[in-house]
Amino acid sequence: MSELQISLIAIGAVIILAIVGFNWWQDRRARQKMQDSLPAVDDDPLLRGSDDNQEGPERREPGLGRLGLTSQPVDDDGHAVASAPAAEPDAMIEAVVELNLTQPLSGREIAEHLRDGLDLGRRPVRVLLQAEDGSLSAQLGADRSYTAVQLAVLLANRTGPISAIEWSQLWGKAQDLADKLEASVDGPEQNDVLARANELDSTCATLDAQVTLTLTLNERRATTDLVSSATAMGFVDHRSYLAWIGDHGLECFTLSRADGQALNAGMSHVDQLTLLLDVPRTPVNPVNFGRMMEVGLELARRVGGEIVDDQGKPLVSGADVTIDQQLQALCSQLEAAGLTPGSERARRVFAG
Repeated sequence: MSELQISLIAIGAVIILAIVGFNWWQDRRARQKMQDSLPAVDDDPLLRGSDDNQEGPERREPGLGRLGLTSQPVDDDGHAVASAPAAEPDAMIEAVVELNLTQPLSGREIAEHLRDGLDLGRRPVRVLLQAEDGSLSAQLGADRSYTAVQLAVLLANRTGPISAIEWSQLWGKAQDLADKLEASVDGPEQNDVLARANELDSTCATLDAQVTLTLTLNERRATTDLVSSATAMGFVDHRSYLAWIGDHGLECFTLSRADGQALNAGMSHVDQLTLLLDVPRTPVNPVNFGRMMEVGLELARRVGGEIVDDQGKPLVSGADVTIDQQLQALCSQLEAAGLTPGSERARRVFAG
């Protein structure tokens, strides 16, 4: 082998070693930069013992946070804490499809098949779970055993009665769920469900009532100014509208834009606002309308405007007394029909 060949081999070896060395140096430098950018940690959370006494939020079993299902709290020993039983299906306003399991399943097993949801658009469906002791709950305990799942669908609301298509959709979803859970499906006949839904819808249509007043401003005002004035009086901001809350914790009446748009949407200035008393959804009070009128008049004084009725005419003296008497009669009819104003049943049916 000539000296030239030996020299070339030596030079090649040096070059290779130089490249390897350079790559090693670059890699080490990159690792050092990455390490420097990470926060210092005193201990490895993956190696932390289970006996560590650390303060923190209450432990909760895994659960499903959709369809009215929530996680179930556990005590310090890891045992599930019994939750208050859910209200049973309301036979007056709901139809129930029941899935009877061939063998008890844990909440964790059931949860795996309930993630896609069961609601039918604006037709809410409640999911109730029956435990081995026969109790019903809307809470899903991961390690608790259940023998049945009930799907309670609202028969009617302000969007109308449940349709044949909606009922078929629910039945189809129930069948799919039953196949996954190895359960049998039981429920009423479609014709019976539709008949009940139409009857409920007809009853509600004859008893539904909303009373409005209009606040007409002397000049266009910024919605932010109006919201500020109203909340200073006691209205509660619900973003899209404002609500006057009674001692019972429910809405007595609401304040919104007259064009139906949300207060925080569209135009920043308006010249009209609407006060709305939703009779079936408001607990009975002999002066419900009078109270709304009183608050409306005070708000009009503060922001510079006038309160008029739904015909655009100024309010006449004593109008509140007459209207409240009429509303009291309507509330009596609602109660006689089993739809007590402000009750959970009435608020569910007169929604949408």
